[in-house]
Amino acid sequence: MDRRVFLSLATMLSAVAAGVTTRRAEAGPAPSFTFPSIDGGMMDSADWRGRPVLVVNTASLCGFSGQLRDMQALHERHGPRGLVVLAVPSDDFNQELASGKEVSEYCQMEYGITLPMTDILHVAKGEVHPFYGWVRQQTGFVPKWNFGKVLLGPDGQILGSWGSFTKPGSRQIEAAFAPYLAA
Repeated sequence: MDRRVFLSLATMLSAVAAGVTTRRAEAGPAPSFTFPSIDGGMMDSADWRGRPVLVVNTASLCGFSGQLRDMQALHERHGPRGLVVLAVPSDDFNQELASGKEVSEYCQMEYGITLPMTDILHVAKGEVHPFYGWVRQQTGFVPKWNFGKVLLGPDGQILGSWGSFTKPGSRQIEAAFAPYLAA
């Protein structure tokens, strides 16, 4: 393969995996969504109103799974000031363990995860969770791979979305939620 063609393809694939920060001017605040907790019970997004929320579709066996460590660090550093970091395990890209119990145990043992985590959900394929359907409707963003990120402002407005290559603690993401943290 010609080096120029290879570099062009590599650049294009990087752009697709990185995702595009999107936001429609007419997008309204998120309705309330319930998520099944990985530990049982339900989580209601209404409980997070007034706080910025970073939602990340995760997969335990993905090459990007080291971002779980970054997500936990954000949770520990900024959670006390209001940030919610929500992990949404998904097997849409065939890289998740077989059950929520296995995911929970693995993530706690491997990454020390204490942040909120949903049960395994569809985020891009099949019957997607209503939150991801709403994000698609509002912005056109659909996770193209594991570790796609969606940031909601305190009013539930979508502030941005990023792909796999943008780390949770990146300058772009931190700059987007920082104005909404408590002093």
